Amino acid sequence: MTDAQGGLRGWAAARKGVWSRLRFTSLRLRLVVVFGLVALTAAVSASGIAYWLNREAVLTRTQDAVLRDFEQEMQNRAGLLPEAPTQDELQHTAGQMANSSQRFSVLLVAQDAEGSPAYGSSGGLDGFTLADVPKSLRTAVNEKQQVNSTNKAEYHLYWQRIVEDDTPYLIAGTKVNGGGPTGYMMKSLEQEAKDLNSLAWSLGIATGLALIGSALLAQAAATTVLKPVQRLGVAARRLGEGKLDTRLRVSGTDELADLSRTFNNAAAALEKRVDDMAARDEASRRFVADMSHELRTPLTAITAVTEVLEEELEAESGSMDPMIEPAVRLVVSETRRLNDLVENLMEVTRFDAGTARLVLDHVDIADQITACIDARAWLDAVDLDAERGMMVRLDPRRLDVILANLIGNALKHGGSPVRVTVREEDDSLVIDVRDHGPGIPEDVLPHVFDRFYKASASRPRSEGSGLGLSIALENAHIHGGEITAANSPEGGAIFTFRLPRDTSDPTPDPDGDETEGKDTKEGDA
Repeated sequence: MTDAQGGLRGWAAARKGVWSRLRFTSLRLRLVVVFGLVALTAAVSASGIAYWLNREAVLTRTQDAVLRDFEQEMQNRAGLLPEAPTQDELQHTAGQMANSSQRFSVLLVAQDAEGSPAYGSSGGLDGFTLADVPKSLRTAVNEKQQVNSTNKAEYHLYWQRIVEDDTPYLIAGTKVNGGGPTGYMMKSLEQEAKDLNSLAWSLGIATGLALIGSALLAQAAATTVLKPVQRLGVAARRLGEGKLDTRLRVSGTDELADLSRTFNNAAAALEKRVDDMAARDEASRRFVADMSHELRTPLTAITAVTEVLEEELEAESGSMDPMIEPAVRLVVSETRRLNDLVENLMEVTRFDAGTARLVLDHVDIADQITACIDARAWLDAVDLDAERGMMVRLDPRRLDVILANLIGNALKHGGSPVRVTVREEDDSLVIDVRDHGPGIPEDVLPHVFDRFYKASASRPRSEGSGLGLSIALENAHIHGGEITAANSPEGGAIFTFRLPRDTSDPTPDPDGDETEGKDTKEGDA
């Protein structure tokens, strides 16, 4: 079954590749079509001209020979008839004229001794008749011309081509000058038509062969021209995929070779620029990590001292001098804030370096949210709408970081009560955190997850560091999930956390350090 599916997929992929090469937007197809149209136009034009020239030559040659022979027969035979011939004489003379080398039908018309019309046809009574002659031709033949210096004869020879029953004929007529019968001739041009049809078929076949040849030539030209372009496209895609060492083989000195050299130079410059940026970025991350690490040692000592001072502040003995008490409280608060900032910076550094890992477990999402809220004493300010028993595979510690930041941010910048709703959608679990505050300004919405971003520039020393939501988003991404922010139609802001039901990242935390990344005690905008 697997082999059959693989074969079907292979066939579908091959057909898709063929159609992609044959689609009309393909440069290859357009080249073939253009070559074909040019070749077809040239071949049809040449064939049409050749057919027309040959047609005129064939018809003119046959026509001239027939008319010349008919005119001679009229002079030599019809001119010898008496002035009032009988029908038998006309019939006999017409038969003699029809036996000439051109083999045409003859009709002689005259008046007998009694002044009645007499007819003589080479084909007998049922042969060539006057009804077969067009009226316009009869009128022209019987019209008497005036004799002068430029016109030596009273009557002239006229001819006309007609088609009867799909057969072409040549009909001509003239009258014997000086008195005599009127003669008409009809010659079939069927043989000439067959010859012209054969010529037309030959020219059509030649046109088809020319079209096929032009298509093959276009295909060869397109392959020659487009192969470097295709290689350039493949190299550009590889470059877009991050393979910056991609280069093209350059051969020749034409425009395509120049384009390949330009691409190689651009790729080399891009690779150098990216390497420089990566080195600077790595140095920057290392600096932040080293700085955060170095700060942890003195901060540990300072934190211990501030805890002692805080105990003195909370003692009922009143041993703390009231004059220095505000200063001590400020030191305790700022030390805690600095400690949170260092922990957040180290967490961000782990994400940037790609060393953050998941410690996955199957947990009840409702229990996890309840534990997060309870640990921070938010039970009175948060409403939870979640059914027990919805199991999901995730990193509990990182989920706690996400929830603490989202709920804490809602409590700090929104309005109580904050409502947390859990629902299922397809293969995902959706957690909505909604507050009842004024909402998020539209110009702030695109930046709420930016690092160190604060909605109000007038609060540069607010308690938050501006890293909480960005760390929450990174933790969502490492789970394969997403967090979005919007304003609820009913008022207030709503943060939506979408999480796949089964996070398929079995890679354990290399250090097994459950304290990696500080569990945020309060949301940080």
